Amino acid sequence: MKRKVNHVQLIKKDMQRNWTLYLMIVPVFVFYLLFEYKPMYGALIAFQDYRPAKGFGQEWVGFKHFVRFFKSPFFFQLLRNTLTINILNLIFGFPIPVMLALVLNELKPGKYKTIMQIIMYLPHFISVVIICGMLSSFSMSDGLFNDIIAFFGGKRTPLLQDGTMYIVEYVASGIWQSFGWGTIIYIAALSGIDKELYDAASVDGAGRWKQTLHITLPGIAPTIITMLILRMGNLLSMGHSKTLLLYNEAVYEVADVIATYVYRTGLTDKQWSYSTAISLFNNAVNIFLLVTANKISRKVSETSLW
Repeated sequence: MKRKVNHVQLIKKDMQRNWTLYLMIVPVFVFYLLFEYKPMYGALIAFQDYRPAKGFGQEWVGFKHFVRFFKSPFFFQLLRNTLTINILNLIFGFPIPVMLALVLNELKPGKYKTIMQIIMYLPHFISVVIICGMLSSFSMSDGLFNDIIAFFGGKRTPLLQDGTMYIVEYVASGIWQSFGWGTIIYIAALSGIDKELYDAASVDGAGRWKQTLHITLPGIAPTIITMLILRMGNLLSMGHSKTLLLYNEAVYEVADVIATYVYRTGLTDKQWSYSTAISLFNNAVNIFLLVTANKISRKVSETSLW
């Protein structure tokens, strides 16, 4: 007869034995409780006509603010702009860290490899404000980018006032700032591949290309799929700070996204309920995309987050 395991007693014993490790979790737990879970209570004002002076006695209006947003002339424009920028980021930005990790994996450990990694990681530590300041200066009519264009016979123009060039610079700068940091995850995954597989493949006559196709890529495929699922869950999420620092009236039609619209309506126009409803809709779509991508991945590749 199997003995019944008392899981509560096991947890208590483990906590007594490793109390210092559990103590290290407390600050993280408190942080998420205060700054991630507690603010979720504020989502209720999306269903109210919120007025700070009323305190807890707010008027419930149901889905009024959601309907207002769906009927807004800005709805499809904001959705289109947000999806366009994020899909371009996904298409061009997602494969680059994978490819660079594969290249770095082929380099022998030494000074050259270390220097290459440092150069790739540095952009991650540059402030968004500095990045946007550099882009604004370089994109002026007499800026660096126009100097290059003029050198090849092109015409000088304020690049950030052109919708297409704005999107190109926004996406390219985002990729440049994050690609090096993104390689860390894939390099860690590559380090977990059994080296004996490469030795066996080499004995069988497989070159580096075939080893990459049949050993390296399958070895890091679960990591790639997991990261792709997480990126799909953020397809409608993008920070408003970079957009606010870069865009101008000339490119509002292609540059204005959901995050900046929430910022303007919530903090500038003080339409708290309306902006909360938009943000809640945005998060709901992201959750739907995450769950859908995870379900498809589980069926196709047997790799999923849960």
